Amino acid sequence: MAYQLTDINYKTVTDPKGFVQECDAAYHDKVEQAARKILENRKQSPIVLLSGPSGSGKTTTAMKIAEALEKHGVRSHYVAMDDYFQTVDLATSPRTPEGELDLESPLCLDMELLNRHFTELSQGKRIYVPKYEFSRKMRIQEPSKSIKLKDDEIVIFEGIHALNDMITERHPEAFKLYISARSDVLFQNKVVFKRTWFRLVRRTVRDYLFRGSDPAETMAMWANVRRGEKLNISPFKDKANYQFDTSLPYELAVYNQTATQLFRSVPEGVERFDELRAVLPALQLFGDIAEEDVPPDSLVREFIGGGIYEY
Repeated sequence: MAYQLTDINYKTVTDPKGFVQECDAAYHDKVEQAARKILENRKQSPIVLLSGPSGSGKTTTAMKIAEALEKHGVRSHYVAMDDYFQTVDLATSPRTPEGELDLESPLCLDMELLNRHFTELSQGKRIYVPKYEFSRKMRIQEPSKSIKLKDDEIVIFEGIHALNDMITERHPEAFKLYISARSDVLFQNKVVFKRTWFRLVRRTVRDYLFRGSDPAETMAMWANVRRGEKLNISPFKDKANYQFDTSLPYELAVYNQTATQLFRSVPEGVERFDELRAVLPALQLFGDIAEEDVPPDSLVREFIGGGIYEY
């Protein structure tokens, strides 16, 4: 799928609020379709595996699916698979070919515990979800939550490795969902904004606003993030029972002012420098939509803040 730059800029200028509502409604329809498919699979398994690369909006999507299921009388629990990360051990943790810690690897997860918990939940047993502290790169003793499913409940496990063979081959009955920002922006039949840049801009803005990350740090990690996606995430997307695109045509006009300032600081010498530097002039092709025009329940709020969901 592709968006047309002329259409985006026309609607940005003539009716920004209506444009936002139109795009959010289309995303809502995809969420509803996912919820219906999950309900159809509920008799086979109460487990939902939600995967997608960084910046796809997995957390908001999981929460919105939970809301849609609630309307059908099905309560859902949410589990971030990040809490199943193992404590980083400099001697045994996976590394990139360059010798750096590879935090994008599925081997960072405690796959044995994850798979045991999937089985126990399906059997009606109680599990204790671990808790991981990213600041210290370690699992702490106190669990983050406990879950025991009732007949009218499901659990959504969200994480970049949720569709990895190490999980899905042992639990083929689980419902598998893959999301990503998957649309380019075209002008005169040429790509002027790549689909992967949606996620890069989302991640850079979010990390700067809420995670205390300098844009240079986020951009320096991008090459390894993309390698990890191609190796550990994208190869498994076709295992999904349902896939959908989370990009929103209006969102670049919302990020524009903040993202423009951040991408002016691309550090020279960083890997994929030419690609990262190319994002800046591409951003300047878009107009501006005020943050006040973005509803508090919009997916975009995951990256700019001010929304109704807690992350």
